[in-house]
Amino acid sequence: MFGDTEQYFDYQEEKVDEILCIDMKSFYASVECVERGWDPMATLLVVMSGGDSPGGLALASSPMAKEVLGISNVTRNFEIPYHKDLKLVPPRMNLYIKKNMEINNIFKRYVAEEDILIYSIDETFVRVKASCKLFNMTPYQFAETFKRVIKEETKLPCTIGIGDNMLLSKLALDNGAKHTSNMIATWRYQDVPETVWKIKNMTDFWGINRRTEKRLNNKGIYSIYDLAHYDFFRIKESMGIIGQQLVAHAWGIDRTDISERYQPKSKSIGNNQVLLKDYVNVNETRIVLREMAEQVATRIRKRHLQTGCVHLSIAYSKNDMASGFSRQITVPKTNSSKELAGHCLYLFNKFYTGGAIRHIGINYSKLTPDTSLQLNLFESADDTVNDYCLDETIDQIRSQYGFDAIYHASSKLEGATAINRSHLVGGHAGGMDGLT
Repeated sequence: MFGDTEQYFDYQEEKVDEILCIDMKSFYASVECVERGWDPMATLLVVMSGGDSPGGLALASSPMAKEVLGISNVTRNFEIPYHKDLKLVPPRMNLYIKKNMEINNIFKRYVAEEDILIYSIDETFVRVKASCKLFNMTPYQFAETFKRVIKEETKLPCTIGIGDNMLLSKLALDNGAKHTSNMIATWRYQDVPETVWKIKNMTDFWGINRRTEKRLNNKGIYSIYDLAHYDFFRIKESMGIIGQQLVAHAWGIDRTDISERYQPKSKSIGNNQVLLKDYVNVNETRIVLREMAEQVATRIRKRHLQTGCVHLSIAYSKNDMASGFSRQITVPKTNSSKELAGHCLYLFNKFYTGGAIRHIGINYSKLTPDTSLQLNLFESADDTVNDYCLDETIDQIRSQYGFDAIYHASSKLEGATAINRSHLVGGHAGGMDGLT
């Protein structure tokens, strides 16, 4: 026992929302198997982005591929062992989005829209408390119904966690459902000592990553049980409100309302790109940087915004000793492609010290409505206006005819990625043919 007092959370005072957390098992890989008439649970299949490159990344793998070949979602093409039955297929993001909509439309037949929270493309929270009375079904019967209807209509397998709140349903999904014969698990408040506290690895607990685990270990906390019994007020001294929230979570307490959609106070718009090879040629990297900076600039113009802060992150290859860098700079309000590309290149030139680059991220924050054109002392008013008109013209052409209708000549050079990426959905190929 830590500290002088034990935490007491009165479950009688906590609401019971009857939440289902539904996860589509190996979603991308399962969709690809079904589309080809194969059993998702018995087929060795990997959805490979950039499959024509040794650095291609596995986006998803079937349960059998994970079990037999040990393939995860961070496995590179060259790391995948040979197997005569293994099938590598390109991603089809448009198809996955379509299937996701079909599945969520199934939920809407049974619950109100405000009782649905789409957590990701393959995971959804559904509150069934009101519908239990309407359909005269228990939460478990709802879970069985969803599994059956989804299987009948899409042929896709799913796993479901049931809990008194969103946290418990998620923990039941991640730590319990996979170990049951029917892939459904229920975790209630009264089950916490036998479920939550016995989660084997702390990083299997929602909200705890490797860094947080290390901080907790330094306090003598080595298990979820230890976390639950650490002094609720003492942990605030070093970890703040987040620390207290983790202690409450260790008791299964989560007061999040599924109907309340989070509205961030400070928005940002950005783009992150995992490169298909290690970029060691600085000129090639600068081409990609300029393309990404202009692409994000186009996005903020489309939303009629300007940015006052430019952030650049660079990560190196895992074979490189350096760890990369993350820097930002405050800039005069703008949405000019030319200016923002210049700011990104400035940060790169200032902080890059050499190394094989594998990941680039660009974000624009401190966003404000685009209500005026900012002039500056280093450029004539005519040049500023001309650049603004050029950006507007390029945006209109691309909006009507696609990115390929007009682009910089540098986008045809070695290392450029903009033309290929313009055909992607969510950073991956949208159609059957992969990159087109």
